[in-house]
Amino acid sequence: MRIGKVFLVGAGPGDIGLITVKGLEAIKRAEVILFDRLANPKLLEFAPANCEMIYCGKLPDRHFLRQNHINELLAEKALEGKIVVRLKGGDPGVFGRVGEEAEVLAQYQVPFEIIPGITSGVAAPLYAGIPVTHREHAESFAVVTAHDKSDDGRPVLDWEGLARGVDTIAFYMGVGNLPFICENLLKHGKPASTPVIMIQWGTFGRQKTLQGTLADIAVKAAEEKFSNPAIILVGSVVSLREKISWFEKKPLYGRQILLARIGVESSALAKILVDQGADVIEFPKWKRKPVEVDLTNITAYDNILFASPESVTEFFAAVFAEKIDVRKITAHFFGASMKTIKTLNGRGFHASLSEEIPQEGSLLLVGDESIKEKGYDSADYLVTSKKELDHAFLPILKRMLEEAAVNTVVFPCSASVQPVIQVLEECGVIDVREYLNKVQVIAMGKQTLEATVAEGISIAEIPEKATKEALVDFLTRNQNWVNR
Repeated sequence: MRIGKVFLVGAGPGDIGLITVKGLEAIKRAEVILFDRLANPKLLEFAPANCEMIYCGKLPDRHFLRQNHINELLAEKALEGKIVVRLKGGDPGVFGRVGEEAEVLAQYQVPFEIIPGITSGVAAPLYAGIPVTHREHAESFAVVTAHDKSDDGRPVLDWEGLARGVDTIAFYMGVGNLPFICENLLKHGKPASTPVIMIQWGTFGRQKTLQGTLADIAVKAAEEKFSNPAIILVGSVVSLREKISWFEKKPLYGRQILLARIGVESSALAKILVDQGADVIEFPKWKRKPVEVDLTNITAYDNILFASPESVTEFFAAVFAEKIDVRKITAHFFGASMKTIKTLNGRGFHASLSEEIPQEGSLLLVGDESIKEKGYDSADYLVTSKKELDHAFLPILKRMLEEAAVNTVVFPCSASVQPVIQVLEECGVIDVREYLNKVQVIAMGKQTLEATVAEGISIAEIPEKATKEALVDFLTRNQNWVNR
């Protein structure tokens, strides 16, 4: 019997671009993923379509899976012969219990690898404009757990050593113990004027900061109702923030956007919005479902146009299944994009872009069910797959909505409006239209605006043009929504 393997992967602090290449490769191979609350759920979209997702997240008031159960589950899934990824926020070796999990895997003689990740205590300060060391401010740095397994949750630490011997201290998950932390650092020699910054959801577009000193930060945090997940950074190096803050100066910083997804793959629009500083939840999550195809007349066409790279894969899988000799297909091949053409090239076929399709000759258009909207009146259509909602991602989306404070919804086309309403309803949003009428709704074009009005969304707005650039410009000029 084949034994699988476990990859204990650090997901980084939040921004999905901060995961390591090796960590992402493990996700792409995974057959089972056990993921924590602080691992960005967007990373799960890189997993194979049939990957089993298991949520192990812990919240302050409840636990979904106990650690001993997680340990046993890792071994159990690997012993079934599966590739298992344990996806943990930050770095698995920094307060991540990776040692406990690895010990159990070693006990069961299950092969495993530990893949480091960027830890929040370094990344979150950098995204707030603060390096944890600096030649003029800090030559030492410590990461400290601010919550332990004792009855009162107050860690027993060498407070004198921390106060007198460490220049910069990063406390993890310490918001509840903030008064206790400040009291002990002051008692053991830290000046009351020592700068402190609290960084919530560091590296996400929803990042929030609160500055103060050891003398007043606890009062400020209580007034602001500041909560975990947050890093508490103590030290004079915090003062550098005024000079080198960069992330919070991005034009769309503070925008928390629900972007309606119309395709199976993540869109270029989502990437542009994230690059400009927005926190983007792209949904619904769709998946392709292959359909039975009729290839009876496949050798009769002069030209075949493939709508996507996936349609190429699905087409040749059907040809192989029907035991058709591909040499009998004499049509000229065309692709709707360079990516599609490269996929055809990879199978040994020369192809041209769709703009080069000749006017004469019969044409077959291959793709998912949306190909009938492409406007080729004289073409025949071969639907190789249909798009359907991936209901496995609904619990993940629901959790993302609970943790984010969405202030913007973007509909890129009229066809995206109804599915979003359906998914929000399935996620437990009782009055979807009331929910949408409380945020800024952007419709990309007049037809999309009409679709929102038809669904009872009364205050949608449209950019000057239905382009990515016009949308970014519109959102930048209307940043007042962020602070409402």
